Amino acid sequence: MSRFVSCVSLALTLALPMVAKADEKPKQLVMISFDGAHDNALWTKSREIAARNGAHFTYFLSCTFLMNRAQAKAYQGPGQRVGKSNVGFAKSEDDVRTRIDNIWGAHLEGHDISSHACGHFDGKGWSAADWKQEFMNARIALRDAWKNVGLADKEPQGWQDFATHGVKGFRAPYLSTSDGLVPAEKDMGFLYDASLVTKGPALPQLVGGLYRFGLPLIPEGPSHRPVIGMDYNLYVRHSKGVEDKANSKTYEDRTFEAFEAAFDKQYNGDRIPLQLGFHFVEMNDGAYWRALDRFVSDVCHRDGVACVSYSEAIPMIATREKPQQG
Repeated sequence: MSRFVSCVSLALTLALPMVAKADEKPKQLVMISFDGAHDNALWTKSREIAARNGAHFTYFLSCTFLMNRAQAKAYQGPGQRVGKSNVGFAKSEDDVRTRIDNIWGAHLEGHDISSHACGHFDGKGWSAADWKQEFMNARIALRDAWKNVGLADKEPQGWQDFATHGVKGFRAPYLSTSDGLVPAEKDMGFLYDASLVTKGPALPQLVGGLYRFGLPLIPEGPSHRPVIGMDYNLYVRHSKGVEDKANSKTYEDRTFEAFEAAFDKQYNGDRIPLQLGFHFVEMNDGAYWRALDRFVSDVCHRDGVACVSYSEAIPMIATREKPQQG
């Protein structure tokens, strides 16, 4: 892990002199991320959206979706009974085989594969040791994924290094954290955390070398009430978390308009990075994924815009100004 951290530190150091001229605006960064990263159909859809628009996304992977039946029975999250997961496990070994192929393909395409831990538990009471236990479970599940579904001979060259050193960031399930999280992330060699919520688009905090990002509150709807820029929060806002297919187009349009307004405010203003979060679930009959597709297809082609992963964003942010020290 130290080798990875050293390489990242060197990359950041080399990037620092590339500061924009005083009369130039920095690039408007847009960071799109997905929690869970399980449904293979949505892996395909998200990668297609990215490819059409020159975008790189960040996938926060829940590791239980890499586990076969035997692993699922043996998995134990901190303080949980053996075999429990709040989001379930892989449907079958064929499901895992398709997923790891998607993961590797996305990695080669330049997307971030990051961690969403394993069983999607609320870690608000967890110690650093608890977090590290869950992170190690995730690392081992990713590292051994090909072997565990009988594809050891098909494992791509470079997978072991990727699984051990290439997972650079984390987002906590439920955006729920504890005092033990940051120390555990540092011990595991993470470069960034994306578990915070901010009042609006904001530069990350820098805590002892760890970049801490937050999903922003953005104005939404006729009354422009703030809501976290994430599909699930919009789903709760729009239909109280209950499927409402009849009004799907209305929810799509409201979401797209909220995303566009949040983007335009930064693009025409201070150009603070805009972060938006999604899940691998098409809520309200796909309203939020359709809004995502429209949004990415619009803004990622504009001059001065970069739709990037979190790890790509960090050296670009470092060139413009120092993030807030935590």
